[in-house]
Amino acid sequence: MDKLIISIVTYNSPDAFETLNQFQSIVEKNDRIELFVYDNHSEPAYVEKLKSFKFANIIEGSENAGFGHGHNEILLHQRGKYALICNPDIVIEEADLQVLLQKIEETPNTVAAFPSVYNSDGTPQYLIRKRLAVFDYLLRFLPSKTLKRIFEKRLSDFECRNLSNTEDTAIKMGSGCLMLVDLEKYKKIGGFDERFFMYFEDNDLCLRLASDGDSLLYVPSAKIVHHYGKGSHRSFKLFVIFIQSMIKFFNKWGWRFF
Repeated sequence: MDKLIISIVTYNSPDAFETLNQFQSIVEKNDRIELFVYDNHSEPAYVEKLKSFKFANIIEGSENAGFGHGHNEILLHQRGKYALICNPDIVIEEADLQVLLQKIEETPNTVAAFPSVYNSDGTPQYLIRKRLAVFDYLLRFLPSKTLKRIFEKRLSDFECRNLSNTEDTAIKMGSGCLMLVDLEKYKKIGGFDERFFMYFEDNDLCLRLASDGDSLLYVPSAKIVHHYGKGSHRSFKLFVIFIQSMIKFFNKWGWRFF
C-alpha cells in the first residue's frame, strides 16, 4: 500500500472524537497510514482531549484561519501518494476507505475520489455538483415551498440526484467532507485557496484539480456517514461567511445567475 496521509481540521467540533475513534484501529494496524489533526485554536480543554489520541499527530493553530488553511498546513508539508481530506464529523469504515483507494489506483487520470454520503439516519446527502449558479442557492435558502415545488426538477439536477447508485461516474465537483486526492497533484496546484475561509473551497479545489484534463470520480459503493450540521442555515454569522465565499467563488470562476 502506498503511503496515505489522513488530514482532519477541527474547531471545537464535538463529533471529532467519534471520528478519531473510528480511525484509530485503521491507523494503528497500518504503518503506511499517518493521521494529522490541525486544530483551529479551539478551547484548551478540547485540545487536551485531542491530545489523548496518541496515534494522531496534533497540530495546534494560533488562530482560526479556516478549513483550507488547516489542510494546507498539514498536506503541503507531507510526503505520500494519497491524502484523505476529512471533516471532523465523518464516520468511515476501513472497507470503504479501501474501495476509494482501489478506485483511484485503477482508474486512469483520476486525481480525486468521492464516496456516497449519508446522514446518520441512513438518508442520502446530495453533495455532488455539475454546475453552480446563484439561483440554485436562492432556491435552497428561501423558505418558500411553492418555489421549491415549481423548480423541483432544477433542484434535483443541481444536486445530481440522478447519479447511478451502482456505477462509478466522472464528476465536476464533489464535497470536501471527505475526498481522497492525489497528494502530488494537490501540491502542484498549491492546495486549497485560503481566500475561502469556509464554504466553496472544495468546489474551487475540484475545478483546479481537473483543470488540465485529469478526472474526479464519484464512487457510490464507498459509503460514509456525515453528521451534517448545515451551519449556514442556522447561524447568521456562518450565513455571512457563506455569502462572502460565494462572491469570491463567482468572481474567480465567472458569474452564473441561472
